[in-house]
Amino acid sequence: MKKLATIILSTLILASQVNAEPLANQQFGAKAAASAQKPHAIGTYAKGCGAGFVQLPETGPTWQAMRLSRNRNWGHPELVQYVADLSATAKQLGWAGLYIGDMSQPRGGPMTSGHSSHQIGLDADIWMLPPNRLNLSRGEREKISSISVRTEDQRKVNSNWTRTHHRLLQAAASDPRVDRIFVAAAVKVEMCKTAKAADKAWLQKIRPLYGHNTHFHVRLKCPSGSRDCETQKPTVADLSKGGNGCDETLTWWVTTYLDPPKTTTKKTKKKGPKKKTAREFTMADLPRQCAVVLASD
Repeated sequence: MKKLATIILSTLILASQVNAEPLANQQFGAKAAASAQKPHAIGTYAKGCGAGFVQLPETGPTWQAMRLSRNRNWGHPELVQYVADLSATAKQLGWAGLYIGDMSQPRGGPMTSGHSSHQIGLDADIWMLPPNRLNLSRGEREKISSISVRTEDQRKVNSNWTRTHHRLLQAAASDPRVDRIFVAAAVKVEMCKTAKAADKAWLQKIRPLYGHNTHFHVRLKCPSGSRDCETQKPTVADLSKGGNGCDETLTWWVTTYLDPPKTTTKKTKKKGPKKKTAREFTMADLPRQCAVVLASD
């Protein structure tokens, strides 16, 4: 009887796995090329996809795409152009150009590893490492790593941080195509301290976020014509008064985030269904247009 129950249970588990809806990240991750459609960003940065993406060339006059095995050097044409433009600016500032990390998959969507965002072709990771040369082989691009620009305690920038990093980020944020740029908290703090008092409006786009000490993450606004794209709402409280986020940064990120106050009271966990992660999404969780993107030749 026990053996029969085990067989029945195993059969039920197998049946549930077979009938389970495929994960969206596996479906989008399997696509090697973009859809043959008009360029269109669909959904939100962390829940969407993209049609008609173009591939950033693996090597350009002022850039190299890194980790080519991931096939994540794709994006909306506006993102690809932005990356090329910013890399040219980096050369003007004294670097050889830029090393470009993950952008999006050929059709966007959730990824099998790494990011929860980067889904609609409007996000790009730019390495903090100034390129020594722009003729790295495919193998070298898999092995080389970027540099961290903050101290281990996360409070300050380290000796890797340079004035050129500041000028590059200022140029990146000053571009009207940009919605926001994520950096390590220490970078935001340093830039708030050293930026010229008469010109700090662009700092509003520089947002502190954990995990961004070796690269900065550029996020563009929804491009013209992408009617199904959703740009994020501003998160700086005094934006309407010309705020730049420096007051909030120098207090919250340094005191509360990096050195949270001790508490003796236990927090009770809120009951309710667990929120899905990007790697748990099925096609039903994404905008309906994504099914068309996935099926397009």
